[in-house]
Amino acid sequence: MLLKVLGSAAGGGFPQWNCGCPNCRRVRMQDPSLRARLHNSLAVSDDGSDWVLINATPDIGAQIEAHAELAPGSTIRHSPISTVLLTDGELDHTMGLLHLRESSAIDVYAAAPVLDALMDDFPVRQILKPYASYRWHEVRPQESFPLFGGRVMVYPFFLGSKPPRYASVLRNPHTDGASTSPWVVGYRMVDQRTGGTAVYAPGVESWSNELHAQLEAADCVLVDGTFWHSDELRRLDISGLVASDMGHVPIAGPGGSLEHLSRISAGRKIYIHINNTNPILDEASAENRSLRELGIEVGYDGLELEV
Repeated sequence: MLLKVLGSAAGGGFPQWNCGCPNCRRVRMQDPSLRARLHNSLAVSDDGSDWVLINATPDIGAQIEAHAELAPGSTIRHSPISTVLLTDGELDHTMGLLHLRESSAIDVYAAAPVLDALMDDFPVRQILKPYASYRWHEVRPQESFPLFGGRVMVYPFFLGSKPPRYASVLRNPHTDGASTSPWVVGYRMVDQRTGGTAVYAPGVESWSNELHAQLEAADCVLVDGTFWHSDELRRLDISGLVASDMGHVPIAGPGGSLEHLSRISAGRKIYIHINNTNPILDEASAENRSLRELGIEVGYDGLELEV
């Protein structure tokens, strides 16, 4: 099973268009310790010919053009991409569906609340109907489904119940069941021929026993690394929100993801979905170095993995 990190940044990308934080200023100045990053997305294949995308970002056009394997084939209208898995309904993970509208057919897999939101709150499904033959499939935690003719099995699992902001303002969590709805899911992918296992979990609201079980003993895990500090945005006077308000567990601190991830026996442990304010973006920083010393990687655009 082949994995390609198409983008490793959280919402806004890196640098973010309107951000003047120290990291964004330095990457614009081409500081060699930092590298620009597109919105978070992963491409998966079992043979290098047919590909599945996990999340469709606003950068999807640039991401496809940056990787020759994703380029159109020899016929006039053809793409090796026929399927998109969504981890949530966030704008940064769904807007790219609109860019694929020229395609003749795309299979999109998402949890039920996300499918509903893409019909009503952010009506991507309605907008796309005149343009392309999208097929929409519901994923349910603990119910597996096949990819690539069954050569790879996908096991969705619950990661969180926080709806995207555009949907949360229209929904009452007490009447709409938002507190238990699977708005955010992760995917465990298993190559049926080799047993190779990869887990993709870019949005972690809390470190649950379920998440631990999914990550344990996988060959490769790509995990939410949005913030280093819980109050990272407050420290920079950007926002009063903390990590949990935005549906993320910070890396550092008591109960942070590093505390848990360092105990996981997975073969490769990689942080992705990294916010522009996170100090681990600086490869010369103490935070980045501390992760490397623990055998944990900071993901980057173009990272290729085989499991």
